[in-house]
Amino acid sequence: MVLEKEDRLILVTNDDGIHAPGLKVLLDVMEEFGKVVMISSKDIMSGKSMAITVIDPLRAHIVDETDKHRVYVTNGTPTDCIKLSLNSLLERKPDLIVSGINQGANSSVSVLYSGTMGAVIEGCLYGIDSVGFSLTSYSSKADYSVCRESIRTVTDYVLKNPLPKHICLNVNIPAIKQEEIKGIKVCRQSVGNWQEEFVKRTDPIGHDYYWLSGSFNNHEPDAEDTDEWALKNGYVSVVPQTIDMTAFDHINRFKALEKNGVREIQ
Repeated sequence: MVLEKEDRLILVTNDDGIHAPGLKVLLDVMEEFGKVVMISSKDIMSGKSMAITVIDPLRAHIVDETDKHRVYVTNGTPTDCIKLSLNSLLERKPDLIVSGINQGANSSVSVLYSGTMGAVIEGCLYGIDSVGFSLTSYSSKADYSVCRESIRTVTDYVLKNPLPKHICLNVNIPAIKQEEIKGIKVCRQSVGNWQEEFVKRTDPIGHDYYWLSGSFNNHEPDAEDTDEWALKNGYVSVVPQTIDMTAFDHINRFKALEKNGVREIQ
């Protein structure tokens, strides 16, 4: 059953902090689809993946409320935001969880580090349709308005076609003009890795420190069924992600461990 707009509850979060321009655009678009509760950390939480807060107490308070939305700020991580909302802040289970719009791509292996997608995967664990949105721009002046139409299209589809159990969506949008976007490609995650370099510097009092840098190495640049290819060629990439990381194709390869894995004690 497809709910009417006035009956929908949508939970919005991100990993770029409460003041991130991408978050504000996502909130604005989600208000077209239902009542919105938004929760975000007061600080940037990029690279937190599915980190949770286990030592410090979590705090959250309302910073804005209208007839369309309620906004919380917290000291927690993106995954904390989902857990806290579902267990304490929301009156009921939301019909949709969306995260973003992330500053920078979460394509290929970046999904493993992403706080934006960490929140999405957490929502998926709770059995809630969850989608992450990212823009492939790291500029502080990035134009997030180019994401609006793609976000509307994906959101409308998910609301009308519930996702399979334990499947969430990772959506990346190329940072090009709206009229230059060729369409949407449903694809797989590209195989690649980050080649990281730490730049060594010295602070004003003479102590060394290291600043993370690096570049992405695409191992299959010519494969046309990947998210990296789609983004490079002007398409929005949509990758269905699963929470099960089992390498099913290789289970039989390791069956010998069942016979040889336990040694007799002499």
